[in-house]
Amino acid sequence: MKKFALAYAMNDSLSMFTREDLNCLTHINLAFGLVDGDQLDMGQLTNVGLIEEFRRWNPEVKIVLSIGGWGAGGFSEMAMTEAGRENFARSCLEAAERFGLDGMDIDWEYPCGSQAGIASDPRDKENFTYLLQALRDRLGSRSLSIAAGAGDYFVRDTEMDKVAGIVDYVQIMTYDMRSGFTRQAGHHAALRASRGDTSGLNTMDMVEMFHKAGVPLEKLVIGAAFYSRQWEGVENRNNGLLQPAETTGQGGPGYSEITEEFIRQGGYTKYWDEEAQAAYLWNGNKLISYETPEAIALKCRYVKAKGLLGIMYWEHGCDQTHELVRTIGREIL
Repeated sequence: MKKFALAYAMNDSLSMFTREDLNCLTHINLAFGLVDGDQLDMGQLTNVGLIEEFRRWNPEVKIVLSIGGWGAGGFSEMAMTEAGRENFARSCLEAAERFGLDGMDIDWEYPCGSQAGIASDPRDKENFTYLLQALRDRLGSRSLSIAAGAGDYFVRDTEMDKVAGIVDYVQIMTYDMRSGFTRQAGHHAALRASRGDTSGLNTMDMVEMFHKAGVPLEKLVIGAAFYSRQWEGVENRNNGLLQPAETTGQGGPGYSEITEEFIRQGGYTKYWDEEAQAAYLWNGNKLISYETPEAIALKCRYVKAKGLLGIMYWEHGCDQTHELVRTIGREIL
């Protein structure tokens, strides 16, 4: 079975794709469309016209619109009624036809949860399923996918067994597993657990969780991070790993910003966690968790060994060296 290599790209990052990048990918997820009442709003995607060039570079690439993202509301209200869901699905079909899109990707962060400052309701659990069914009915042969939070909260607050029967694939966001809500410094996108880490905050445990919830392995896509997470005021033990910090895990530099000069000036030492199969930087006070070509290659090999569908990444503009996407292309395609 052909594996998927999917790039999430925000509007400003679309101009950063090269012909070689396109040959490393099967899909580009345009980030983001928004929910406006019961209609799809694509107003912020001013570079959508670039997809014509992408198709010239790689006629096989699929262009998918991702709808939502962190802090993007309107889902709970729109999905609350059958009319709202149907009107939204109809507007998605109209956009797909207008722009020649190959599919829709729902990135509702998150059903039943307001941690991103959006409205939520306990009925979101069932309404999420109903919304996806309405989209499935309208989109016909076009693909339908979701971006799923990498945590037990997402499985608890959705009906993943039913969702799996509706969508073509489920993309688990196996990054930010330690994040802006976490004061324990550690890996945010690790493949496996570090020694002594029983939190389950790693890619392999998330895959098992979603599989047990009813998602076939061949419908699962895991995520790679092209950006870092960082903690400050970290207790100086175990090279900072799994230690308490004064801050939560804040967004850190993109991969292409983590240069040898950056490492030297910050007084960092590079570390490789063999158990987690993940990299990090540590300078006695600050820990930066990030993905390297080696870490991403190991994720790709896990995809193939486990029989998963593929790998996706957030976000294309965070690596202007193009090294990470080319690692994915070599390993997956």
